[in-house]
Amino acid sequence: MATTFTISTTLGDIKIKLYDETPLHRDNFIKLVKEGYYNGTLFHRVIKNFMIQCGDPNSRNAAPNASLGSGGPGYTIPAEFNSNLIHKRGALAAARLGDEVNPNRDSSGSQFYIAWGQVYQDNQLDSLSKQLKMQAEQQVFNGLVQENRAKVMEMRRNKDQEGLMELQNELIAQTKAITAGKEYGLTELQKKTYSTIGGVPHLDGQYTVFGEVIEGIDIVEKIQNTETGSADRPKQDIVITKIQ
Repeated sequence: MATTFTISTTLGDIKIKLYDETPLHRDNFIKLVKEGYYNGTLFHRVIKNFMIQCGDPNSRNAAPNASLGSGGPGYTIPAEFNSNLIHKRGALAAARLGDEVNPNRDSSGSQFYIAWGQVYQDNQLDSLSKQLKMQAEQQVFNGLVQENRAKVMEMRRNKDQEGLMELQNELIAQTKAITAGKEYGLTELQKKTYSTIGGVPHLDGQYTVFGEVIEGIDIVEKIQNTETGSADRPKQDIVITKIQ
């Protein structure tokens, strides 16, 4: 039986269920709820047609001009990516620091967001699928360049343009061999979901999805439509009174 909670806010209740496929995130969320960790915190970052974010303990009783979004319990959670758990509208996902300081994409210990996004047309999804494929191939190529960094640096020092060109062509050939036959674009599940329910497809595989809204999606819509000010913080505080 799925674990469910009700997030009570000053704008209404949102009922969520947690996925058993992401046990680290599930168990951490249960622990924090039992501690009353989220009670009194704000939806501190809201972006229309994108998502609503909360879980920063520093947002509790925060001054109107306070900078929010960096608070947490002092630990992170290893990523639990699952290709079947995607950023459909109403998905619950963990926030995290960026790749440049967090290459393993570990999740914040407490901050999470609820996805909103948009409903996509077929031609938009086709374009996005091609873009994702190109990005995946670029990542493979960049990895190969990194593996050959010493050789690249030496060629640059020696101004060996011919050698650099040969190496580039060699790495392009290796990239094609590695990626041949692999599916890097959107899956059929993604295409079907984002063309009907909607969501935020470009976040898939980047942030851990660990639950979803099962009641109160109208409250999520109301929150994501709220007027915001500096740093995407709602001008009128939206408080999580309790989660139970």
